[in-house]
Amino acid sequence: MQQTPADSRPRRARLTGRLPPGALFGSLVLLVPIAAFALLAWQLFGRAPQATVTDYLIATVAVLAIASFTGHSGILSFGHVAFMGLAAHITGVLTIPLAQKAVFLPDLPAWLAGVELGFVPALAIAVVLTGLFALAVGVPISRLGGSAAAIATLGLLIIVHSLIVGARDFTRGSQALIGVPKLVDIPLALGFVAVAVLAARVFRDLAPGLELRAARDDELAAASIGIDVASRRLIAWTLSAVIAAVAGVLSAHFLGVFSPKEFYFNLTFALLVMLIVGGMTTVSGAALGAVLVTLLVEALRRVETVRALGPFELPQLFGLTDVGLGLVVLGVLFWRREGLLGHLELDEHWARWRRRHEPEPQVRPATRRANATPVGPGQLSVHGVGKRFGGLRAVDDAGFTLARGEILGLIGPNGSGKTTLLNLLAGALPLDAGRVEVDAQDVSAWRAHRIARHGVARTFQNIRLFANLTVLDNVKVALSASGTRASHADLEREAAELLAELGIGEFAGRVAGTLAYGLQRRLEIARALAVHPRYLLLDEPAAGMNEAESDALLAILAGLRDSRGLGLLVVDHDLRLILRLCERVVVLNKGQVIADGAPGEIQTDPRVIEAYLGTRRAGMLGARPAGDDTDRAPAQP
Repeated sequence: MQQTPADSRPRRARLTGRLPPGALFGSLVLLVPIAAFALLAWQLFGRAPQATVTDYLIATVAVLAIASFTGHSGILSFGHVAFMGLAAHITGVLTIPLAQKAVFLPDLPAWLAGVELGFVPALAIAVVLTGLFALAVGVPISRLGGSAAAIATLGLLIIVHSLIVGARDFTRGSQALIGVPKLVDIPLALGFVAVAVLAARVFRDLAPGLELRAARDDELAAASIGIDVASRRLIAWTLSAVIAAVAGVLSAHFLGVFSPKEFYFNLTFALLVMLIVGGMTTVSGAALGAVLVTLLVEALRRVETVRALGPFELPQLFGLTDVGLGLVVLGVLFWRREGLLGHLELDEHWARWRRRHEPEPQVRPATRRANATPVGPGQLSVHGVGKRFGGLRAVDDAGFTLARGEILGLIGPNGSGKTTLLNLLAGALPLDAGRVEVDAQDVSAWRAHRIARHGVARTFQNIRLFANLTVLDNVKVALSASGTRASHADLEREAAELLAELGIGEFAGRVAGTLAYGLQRRLEIARALAVHPRYLLLDEPAAGMNEAESDALLAILAGLRDSRGLGLLVVDHDLRLILRLCERVVVLNKGQVIADGAPGEIQTDPRVIEAYLGTRRAGMLGARPAGDDTDRAPAQP
């Protein structure tokens, strides 16, 4: 096998420079009102209200922990309370005074029975041990998705609860752990809230968080630009478990006395309600949900204690708090499914409001690079590729080559296997037979994100953007995943240049899902270019476009080949575009390559005519050249 070219080696995402400025500013926007309220409560409120505020601050840390995983991955986690319970019992055993430990935990091992640590070392040990445990269990969970992952986290909660109850010598089983020093007050809890907010927001805006949010919107599209979704989930899972462990330690030293049931279903339900109400995809939403639900719970608890309303006696109400929380969740899911703040942080809402008062941006023509990129050697080679779905041969012994700097068309009747073949080349589907080589490197067994990093990018038949990210972030996340080594400012600058090249630079601040159809097509191409590909696979890029838009797209694609030296594989039903754009055309029928040649040759090939028109209609054409009948060919082959 030939040596892999230096520029084709897989690259890993590495960012340099300072933290994203938006993360620091956004954290301050959120922390200032929280700190002002908490410090006022510390100075002016009585003991009971101060306890409520402290409880709210601890809940905020816990909700931020869940949001750091669930909000970015889209996987609802029931398991983070397990990390809280584990950390709470670890710090409890380490900090209980020796005299009380001898009474309430008489069966502890000797090496632990004589240990009495302060708050800080106990916190460090509890967080480290919980983080290591989370890392171990997170490896399989991060490879799951959707409901399977959610059920796995629920199983984790049940298992950890059972283990804590079963470890009687260390935890007193189902009985309350007594004697944990009560050390947490408003200032201490507020300090940890500040750390949690900053950690959660910085992670959200750094490359791993941005890439995971992209995968939340569309996992297949994320893999197509080089994002290793499982590794990003594992990072978020471990970070969120560490934050949850901090919340567990704070809870332990706030309560002083607690049992395993304190960290089970009731707390899980309450925290998830907070997350859903505020908006699970943002740090601001988590904090807002925590304060609103805390106030609601306090109000409902007071209502439960009311025995009379004027001259009327009222029956005692049990479970009113749970009923109220359930109704709130139902209401939010019905009227505002994304939570009160949706997908935007407070500072992002402000920026969006300001943009509404700016003039409507205009669509600009795409611009070409001044200098053409020299076309290097190499090709994408397809050898005898096959794919079965049950008894159906979707692709059967297909083979062709695509050189750098070449525009190759792939056409065929509906159901001929074109999109399936593209999925095989991009790694979205595993091969059943054959092999695929990229610049002499066999990539047949590679996963999609690795093939993307190796220089093969793609677009999709049905547009697959990261709809809840901005236009700029759609391109920036692809630059990050591709392995571009740059500061955040440089990434934004390069992303803006790509958008300008495709004529959509004025829409950089828009949410991608709000763009018009044609602009979304351009954005998808810009995102694919951000991977720095050598080969670009385009699946029906002109679908849904009128003739003028198709002509504009043709000019863009031709310009990309000329300016970047790309090898373009174009699948499209617009035969006019294919025949005008491509130097060579491959025809697929029933999963097999039936023709490979110049457009003129393809138009007169009897096998192609038969595939499109059928044997009977093809025979009716007689000796007439297929080129004379081009306009009569089906518009959607």
